[in-house]
Amino acid sequence: MPKRVLLVNKFYYPRGGDCVVVLNTEALLRENGVEAQVFAMEYPQNLPAAYQDRFASRVIFNGSKGDQWRAVKRMLGCGDIRERFEAVLDDFKPDVVHLHNVHSYLSPVVGELAHKRGIRVVWTLHDYKLLCPRYDCLLGGKPCEKCFGGAKYNVLTHKCMKDSLPASVVAWLEALKWSRERLEKNTDAFICPSDFMARKMVGAGFDAGKVKVLNNFLDPVKLKQYREMASTQREDYYCFVGRLSPEKGIENLLEVASRLPYKLKVAGSGTLEPAMRVKYADCGNIEFLGMLDAVDVARLLAGARMSIAPSQWYENNPLSVVESLCAGTPVAGSNMGGIPELIDSSNGIVFQPYDQETLSTAITMSMARQWNHDEIAARALERFSPSTHMKTLMSEFYAFG
Repeated sequence: MPKRVLLVNKFYYPRGGDCVVVLNTEALLRENGVEAQVFAMEYPQNLPAAYQDRFASRVIFNGSKGDQWRAVKRMLGCGDIRERFEAVLDDFKPDVVHLHNVHSYLSPVVGELAHKRGIRVVWTLHDYKLLCPRYDCLLGGKPCEKCFGGAKYNVLTHKCMKDSLPASVVAWLEALKWSRERLEKNTDAFICPSDFMARKMVGAGFDAGKVKVLNNFLDPVKLKQYREMASTQREDYYCFVGRLSPEKGIENLLEVASRLPYKLKVAGSGTLEPAMRVKYADCGNIEFLGMLDAVDVARLLAGARMSIAPSQWYENNPLSVVESLCAGTPVAGSNMGGIPELIDSSNGIVFQPYDQETLSTAITMSMARQWNHDEIAARALERFSPSTHMKTLMSEFYAFG
C-alpha cells in the first residue's frame, strides 16, 4: 500500500518561496509513488486540491475588527481549523504530516492534532518564527537574537511587528501559546534548510536530536533548464537576483558597483527599486531589469561571469545562490546566515556584510578569476537535485525505509 503524506502550508499557490517548496515537494512525492495531499487556508488564488472544501476558512488581518479578532483566534489555534483538519485526517489517514509555513494563517495546532493520533510530524522551517516572533531576526535593520531561547517580551519592548504595539502584542501572545516546549513535544523532526539555522535552533534550546539539515532542491524543470544552458557563452557582466529591499544589501552593492568598471545587471523589484532607479539613472554600468520569469533568470545567471549575494540578514538557503551555482556561475556572498556554507574556494568568495571595501574586493577578484563553470554546475546540480532530496526525505525524515 502506498505511503501517504499530508503537506500543510498556509497557501497553496506559488505565492512565495515556502509555497514553491510545497508544490515541488508534492510533485516529487507523487512521482516517487507516495500519495500526497495538501491542507491550506481558503484563498482565491489556490490551485485545485482534493480537500479544498475542507481547507481552513480564510482569515484577514487587515480587515474589520471582527476579521482581526477571527485572525487572532486562528493564530492561537481556535475556530474551525481543528474541525476541518481533523476531517482531513479522518479521510486521508496520512502516515506523515509535513508542516511548512503554518503560523498565523493556519496554526501549529495542526501538528498537535496529528501528534495526538500517533502520526509522524515533520516540520520544514522556512524562516526563524520558532525563534523570533517577528520571524526575520531583524531589529533596526541589523540581525537580532534577543528572543532566542528566552522570553519573547523584546517584541513588545521594540514594537518589532510593523512598529505597532498592538501587532507586537499579538505576536507575543502567539509565541507564548506555541512555546518551544510545546512545539518540540508535538514534532518528530525539524527540517532546517541550512546548517546555520540548525545551529541557531539548537543554541536556543531545541533538542539537537530532532533538528536536522536538508537543503532545498531545484525543481526538475529548472534543473533541466540549467543542464541545457551548461555551454552558454559567458558575457562580461555580473548580476544580482532578488528583492530590492534593505536587508538584501542592495544599497551597499549599488554604491560599490557605481565605482567599479564592471557591468552589473539587477533582476528583481522591491521597496527600494524606484529610489535606486532614480539615484543610478546616469550610471552606465548598472542596468535594472525588473522582475524576470524563471527562464529569463536562468539565462541571466548562465550568461554571467559571477553573481552577488550581499545580504545583511540571516538568509536560510537562498534560492538565488543555489540557482547561480547550478548555472555554473560563482557567487560572491556575504558572511551571513546560510550563505557561506554554500560557498567554498572553488565556487565563490565570501566577504564581510556591511563592509563596502571587502565587497568591492570580492567583486574585483571574482571578475578577474578564471572559474571552472562546468565543475561548479556539476557539483551543484547533484547537491540540489530532486533525487538527492527525495532519498534523504524518505529515509531520514519520513522513515519509510
